[in-house]
Amino acid sequence: MNDLSPSATSRAGDGAVTLQRDVVVIGGGISGLMTARRLVEAGHTVAVLEARDRVGGRTWSDTIDGEFFEIGGQWVSSDQDALKALLKDLGKETYPRYRDGNSVYVTRDGERREFRGDFPVDAATLREIDRLVEALDELAAQIDAAAPWEHPRADELDNIQFSTWLASLTDDREAVRIVDHYIAAGMLTKPSQTFSVLQAMLMVASAEKFEHLIDEGILLDERVVGGMQSVSEQIADELGADVVHLSTPVRHLAWTDAGDGSPARVVATGDRVTVEAQYAVLAVPPNLYSTIEYTPALPRMRQVAHQHHSMGLVIKAQAVYETPFWRERGLSGTGFASHERVCEVYDNTLHGQDHGTLVGFIVSERADETWALPEDERKQAVLESFAAYFGEDATRPIAFYLSDWGSEEFTRGAYAASWELGGLSRWGHLQNLPVGPIFFASSDIQGAGYLHVDGGVRIGTDTAARIAAGFAGATASA
Repeated sequence: MNDLSPSATSRAGDGAVTLQRDVVVIGGGISGLMTARRLVEAGHTVAVLEARDRVGGRTWSDTIDGEFFEIGGQWVSSDQDALKALLKDLGKETYPRYRDGNSVYVTRDGERREFRGDFPVDAATLREIDRLVEALDELAAQIDAAAPWEHPRADELDNIQFSTWLASLTDDREAVRIVDHYIAAGMLTKPSQTFSVLQAMLMVASAEKFEHLIDEGILLDERVVGGMQSVSEQIADELGADVVHLSTPVRHLAWTDAGDGSPARVVATGDRVTVEAQYAVLAVPPNLYSTIEYTPALPRMRQVAHQHHSMGLVIKAQAVYETPFWRERGLSGTGFASHERVCEVYDNTLHGQDHGTLVGFIVSERADETWALPEDERKQAVLESFAAYFGEDATRPIAFYLSDWGSEEFTRGAYAASWELGGLSRWGHLQNLPVGPIFFASSDIQGAGYLHVDGGVRIGTDTAARIAAGFAGATASA
């Protein structure tokens, strides 16, 4: 058993305050805050240590050039029951995304096509898209989103590139490109040759079927009045300053688990606060686990596994205009063009706002390419891409912002972490298992709701229940 005395933790830095709590939660995003909320409701004492000077994790809002931007995650899907129940519990209001009018599709040749309903491609390609979607749904229906590694063909499917698998199903390159885009660019924000069929099936299974990922009327249904970050802010306010400690990155986590029935202990040492507790919850993305020093070190297999779980990369580009001019032209503000720098775009106008806002996404290699440009060229290149959908008026915003999650020290990418080829079947079964008194909770390792705020709500609630059961079991055996 290793030494958990104050002298042992001082090696990683002395916190100004030492707290005694039942549980320490590392990370103040929605997963960590939901874990804390449920544990407090169950009568346990908790401390949440958040590295940033704010809560919310990958949900974040700010006022820039006089305009309010949701820099991170923002949408509520119509099927996200856990998130919707939380919003109701908090008394949060929502409003629908504007979607009236035609959408825009830009072909590889630069031809701009307005449409409603199906993509404006030829009938043969539409049939092939339907066939690919049917194949995706058929295979995803066999996958347990909570345990995809248990599928009898998991090893096989996890070692086939998603791009290769799609191409093997049809000779229609346009159909492949469109379906590939929804998973690779639209969700995992990685090139489709870098992740497996099993990883893609987890994405589909977590939403129940492919339609829930491609129908923006389902996936991008509503927004929260005041922004999605306000959900975390309200929870943090209700928990109070005695529970939630900001600007406190955890540098060192000491833990002991005798394995003989005696209580396990943890000591989390942050820059300002040290917490001694019985359990710790790492409520951060898997790519950040290694930023903490552990005493003793995490088991060898866990250390190896964490190296193969990485973030995607996406730029969320937003431009605000005097008016939502596209609406006057009968357009919804929705557009798709997988070859464009901005590969998809939506009306992102705020509730009750006269100004109009467009939001678009730049993914993976194009994101790398975009950040490599000088700032003025970068802005112009992004606005020209907006103009491919909506014309020259799109190049004249009154405010503009690019979300750079890749340079965020405590995030390092977006939207979420996923496994490299072969990783999900090899190590996925470990991702939700505790290591002694250390639990793990983030939407990146959740089944239903994977990658979304809804998943963070779910895994936070589930993790709190598992820890509460551990306290109850210990009390019963005492």
